[in-house]
Amino acid sequence: MTDVTNHSQTHEAQMGDYFALMKPRVMQLVVFTALVGLLVAPVGVNPFIGFVAVLCIAVGAGASGALNMWWDADIDAIMKRTVTRPIPSGAVQPGEALGIGLTLSIFAVVLLFLATNALAAGLLAFTIFFYAVVYSMWLKRSTPQNIVIGGAAGAFPPMIGWAVATGGVSIESVLMFALIFMWTPPHFWALALFVKSDYGDAGVPMLTETHGRKVTRNHILAYCVPLVLVALGLGFTSIGGPIYLAVALILNVWFLKGCYDIWRRTDADSEADDHAIEKHTFKVSLYYLFGHFVALLVEALMRANGWAVL
Repeated sequence: MTDVTNHSQTHEAQMGDYFALMKPRVMQLVVFTALVGLLVAPVGVNPFIGFVAVLCIAVGAGASGALNMWWDADIDAIMKRTVTRPIPSGAVQPGEALGIGLTLSIFAVVLLFLATNALAAGLLAFTIFFYAVVYSMWLKRSTPQNIVIGGAAGAFPPMIGWAVATGGVSIESVLMFALIFMWTPPHFWALALFVKSDYGDAGVPMLTETHGRKVTRNHILAYCVPLVLVALGLGFTSIGGPIYLAVALILNVWFLKGCYDIWRRTDADSEADDHAIEKHTFKVSLYYLFGHFVALLVEALMRANGWAVL
């Protein structure tokens, strides 16, 4: 991290600035997938304990976001997309962000340990460390595969939720992790193909910047194929079922077609229709992940009520 040159007028921080520091949009995905991981587990959890656990996971995600913004303040000040974030805008000082991130990290991990078990707390601690140190401080600025390996941080929440309920790790929780992990690259790279990026100016080696759009299209299809196998495989575990498999089949055909269409594209094709297929596939990727986890919840609800699908 280098010193931040703040070109914006410093203003007194508001509550919204501190909340933005924790990346609330990322927190939404974390909370949702962690909650699903907890609810589909074969062991019931006291509602209050479950609430505390999900709160700790959310706070841990917010802590990761604050630490990420502290470390990335120098490049955030360069890129147009991030220049209005709390630190480069002057609303929050870097030292404040670091203090908030560390304090929330300790609070979330310790409380989760006291409320649930050591495995869940350990996984949360590792997730925070992975995102703040392995991804933010190392991978992001050193390899175009940063989003691939760094995506593991966003894939741990359902595994943590499962560990809260069961105290262990199983094939079900590993496959939920793998589903998010394999989904992240094609989801992000589809976006990168149509959003003008200034990562190059900031010295961040994103794949579209280092290897070009053709290689990025090849990578999208290459990650989508094993993603389909993971998603369908989850349907044959104890948390899957006919409803999940039906939903997964539809979503995977839809998403795979989009990734295949992107793979066949050229830069001229994309520019001719204003990246219509890339934009469409990115939207499909949002429905894709949400749909799989909702289907898992529906299967869990049916099992809990003794309903069977004929």
